[in-house]
Amino acid sequence: MIIEYCQKALERAQYKRLEDGTWFAEIPGFQGVWANGPSVEQCRNELITVLEEWLLLKIRDGDPIPDVGGLKVEIRNVAAG
Repeated sequence: MIIEYCQKALERAQYKRLEDGTWFAEIPGFQGVWANGPSVEQCRNELITVLEEWLLLKIRDGDPIPDVGGLKVEIRNVAAG
């Protein structure tokens, strides 16, 4: 589920080449999720890392997580018995 969610989010990524020749990427709707790298591949790899860390922080802090492509991440408290 988490992997599929991240893949769907990455499909929304927007990339652009900067004047210095590096690449910048961000995912609209995911505030603070952006990356920069010397190549598209390195930029994408960094974006994946940033997205994963962002998602873990959102889960830890109980912050809302946007729906992506019909996928929703919800944290539920389950009583241990």
